[in-house]
Amino acid sequence: MNGIETAPDRDAWRNGFEARVLDGYRAAGCSEPLARALLERAVRGIEDWTVATDGTGWIAVEVTQDNGATVGRIHDLTVPRGREWAEQWCAERGAQRVEVRLTGGPGAFADYPVRGQNRMRAVVERPELPAGLTVRRLTEEECPGWYAREEAGYVADIVRAGALTPEQAKAKSDEDFARHLPQGYRTPGHAFYAMEVGGEVVGTGWVNHGFLPGVTFGFSLEVYEEHRGRGYGRSAMAVGAWATRQGGDEAMMLNVFGGNEVAMRLYDSTGFTVLDEYRSIDL
Repeated sequence: MNGIETAPDRDAWRNGFEARVLDGYRAAGCSEPLARALLERAVRGIEDWTVATDGTGWIAVEVTQDNGATVGRIHDLTVPRGREWAEQWCAERGAQRVEVRLTGGPGAFADYPVRGQNRMRAVVERPELPAGLTVRRLTEEECPGWYAREEAGYVADIVRAGALTPEQAKAKSDEDFARHLPQGYRTPGHAFYAMEVGGEVVGTGWVNHGFLPGVTFGFSLEVYEEHRGRGYGRSAMAVGAWATRQGGDEAMMLNVFGGNEVAMRLYDSTGFTVLDEYRSIDL
């Protein structure tokens, strides 16, 4: 198709690919150490990718197993009208869906539904908590209830994003929680908070300091459903900024699943820029 063939020499492609990825992260406001740390994550497994060219641009693809599904991934695409070739290549190898990770806008994948975004915002040196809101650490006795609520919400978010079945989402949840919290409540670098108004808990926060160079990751900044619609969402973002500085970091990163338009609007309004966007379609 269009004279596209497997590239005999990957060096020219890889150098250009890594430079483009770095430029995308720098444009999103990342420091140089953070941009390079994100690049390292972006190129994991690169030796297993198949690289093809038509002489004018590049395509990088792979097929792998993910949560019980055979998944195709398009890692790079600079060949005009090369998407059809990449999708066909994945389908021929049994892929049930095709995923892409994007920086700098959807480009040729605007019709792929958004499944998730990583966002980031720099934090001022001394952020203040909103008046009337107090923050304290979760007690160890509160953690089992918090964990059950977080897990149920995480599974629901994955399913709503449309990428996985409920069974696959539960398996991913179990794997992710075990990886991020191997020691549970006592896992080093993680902090768990209760947000209170008038002595009543209105939400919780879970952050990981030093997740990447200078970055605290907000795994969860949740306002309980019965307290939503009162402006506490913006308060939760302020808590995240405060916690980031408490941990000695300069920027906060978080993830939002596709389909969560309310959260995306909140992050837009509070200055979180998109670092990566994940999209996929079923084949």
